[in-house]
Amino acid sequence: MRGEPDQHQLEAAAEILRALADPHRLRVLMRLAKGELNVGQLAELEKEKMQTISARLKVLLAARLVNRRRAGQMAIYAIADTHVLNLVDNAVAHACEMD
Repeated sequence: MRGEPDQHQLEAAAEILRALADPHRLRVLMRLAKGELNVGQLAELEKEKMQTISARLKVLLAARLVNRRRAGQMAIYAIADTHVLNLVDNAVAHACEMD
């Protein structure tokens, strides 16, 4: 990190942390860390309704933690970048050390 972050950058960071503050959204990110998935695949893996998964993805997308691309009529989701992978890995590793 270079220099002192400005207010806008701090607010963006806080928004990212709020998006990560839900264990269900964290689990979705962990699944996407293994590869791209669509909503139906995530719903099946999570044993949740597609609407529930879509709502979680909407939050993650708004926080720019995931990317979405179209493949025909299907939306495919993936982790946005390695920063997100590192953030999730570090948070989970830190939590595991606390046990």
